[in-house]
Amino acid sequence: MSGGTPTGLTEALAQLRDGRTDAHAYLDTCYDRIDAREPQVGAWQSLRPREACHRWLDHHADWLAGTPLRGLPVAIKDIIDTADMPTTMGSALHADRQPADDAACVAALRSAGALILGKTVTTEFAYFSPGKTANPRDLRCTPGGSSSGSAAAVADGMVPVALGSQTAASVIRPAAYCGTMGYVATRGLMSLRGVQPLAQSHDSLGIMGRNFADIRLIAELLAGPLPTPSLPLQGLHILRVPGAAMGDVSPEMEAAIDKLAAQLREAGATVTDLADDGRIARLVALHGAVMAFDAARNMAGEGARPDALSPQFAELLETGRGIPLADHAAAQAEIRQLGDWLGAARAGSAAILAPAAPGSAPEGHAATGAPHMSRAWQALGLPVVTWPADVDAQGRPLGAQLIGHRWRDAELLELGRKTALLTPSPTLR
Repeated sequence: MSGGTPTGLTEALAQLRDGRTDAHAYLDTCYDRIDAREPQVGAWQSLRPREACHRWLDHHADWLAGTPLRGLPVAIKDIIDTADMPTTMGSALHADRQPADDAACVAALRSAGALILGKTVTTEFAYFSPGKTANPRDLRCTPGGSSSGSAAAVADGMVPVALGSQTAASVIRPAAYCGTMGYVATRGLMSLRGVQPLAQSHDSLGIMGRNFADIRLIAELLAGPLPTPSLPLQGLHILRVPGAAMGDVSPEMEAAIDKLAAQLREAGATVTDLADDGRIARLVALHGAVMAFDAARNMAGEGARPDALSPQFAELLETGRGIPLADHAAAQAEIRQLGDWLGAARAGSAAILAPAAPGSAPEGHAATGAPHMSRAWQALGLPVVTWPADVDAQGRPLGAQLIGHRWRDAELLELGRKTALLTPSPTLR
């Protein structure tokens, strides 16, 4: 990236406290970056005018001084309701949709002193049909989806943090492709009220940031105080799942995970492969069937207008309508059984290590890449973090992911922070 970019959220807060910057100067740094790069990147669906944001900071200055975020900006994916900006869900059917209320996560951030800078581009209904966003690391490539605008805006330095959502791979894959940090919470940890659903059996809230300290700060504002675990790498057990266990994976991606596993061993951790006998691949398949079933029922109104839908989304709804309830119930039961198996198999391990995506971001903007590296974990509602662990021969980010235990998100965030320090990425500048 060229040009100046704003510091991360926690660093900016430290600078605000000791007077090295103020909220107006930080905001201008964000807007300067947006002005310089948005025509090429296309991360924003809607954006507050710079002058209106400065007026808001002035009007609320006394109150903001006592808040956790002190007027620093946050971006919101455009499937998350905002009372003062449209929520279009990436669809012409909802181009004029103006929610009456904020989603619970947006309301929590506003109460914490966040300036909601704008809405970021999503794929159509947070599924596969891409929006206008390009990958800021290589404009020829997809940014991934569906939280494409959130990942691109954070990775390009337009905003320090952004909210996204994940039903299949909608936070982890775009964060990996764009070369930034991503976190998907344990399903149920954070409220989804006001987040437009795709498949409620799989939907989770996610956060993207330029470091794990920033992500943890936002997570605590949305979920409540998190413990601060002592988690030395020395003596930890990590289970590795090769990408081939989930589907196609590039040799460069597998090599990056091999390299990371070696670095973890050098730091004193034990890394062993999970013997899954095809169970992870089965979870990948079951995830897709449950998602289609849920989506067909959630989007019944939109499904009545197939002429206004992309072929990909219309096909998803058609598939879902054809799945009998008995098959859906059986799929859910099998997911629970496989979750019990995995829980036993990983007992005593701190996390699972796996590729975050099949490889680096592919060239082209007609698709967002394959989601199979995330489907198994999303089916089980597990917390996941990703960061850029390496780059490929073209300098494009290669993301690793760590999958944690349900409700142990604080441990996962700390492990992600420490593991990322083993792989300082040139994409995080």
